[in-house]
Amino acid sequence: MNTVTFQGNGLHLEGELPVQGGKAPDFALAANDLSPRSLKDYAGKVLVLVSVPSLDTPVCDLEVRRFNAEAAALSDKVRIVAVSCDLPFAQARWCGAVKAVETLSDYKDTSFGRNYGVLIQELRLLARAIFVVAPDGVLAYSQLVPEVTSEPDYDAALAAVKKLI
Repeated sequence: MNTVTFQGNGLHLEGELPVQGGKAPDFALAANDLSPRSLKDYAGKVLVLVSVPSLDTPVCDLEVRRFNAEAAALSDKVRIVAVSCDLPFAQARWCGAVKAVETLSDYKDTSFGRNYGVLIQELRLLARAIFVVAPDGVLAYSQLVPEVTSEPDYDAALAAVKKLI
């Protein structure tokens, strides 16, 4: 079982991290209007899945805003999606200033968290991770951040995206 830390305390992750180079796992997420979203909705695009514990925390807010700023320099062939267990209504409220990043919620059945191996058992929140899915559905890059309160390696994630466009 994989683990991460939160302020130095160990936490357990449910599921297994998907294998880089393999088919990206599917998921069932809710958009801000409660409509369903799955991997097939992003077929043919480079999909950046930014997994965060909660948009209402400083590090998550900073991370998603950073990806929002970076999105302007990327191709329209790229979709950036922030995934959390926040309710869709809370995500919609947060989204006011962030236009380029779509937010999706894993609140219902945590299929994303389990299928991508980032559901924190003890908190029922998602661990901080980044997954880049190629247009053909293959997982091209993954990064699990070991300490939940730390930021990811943005440069490595963006380099993986740029290789696909």
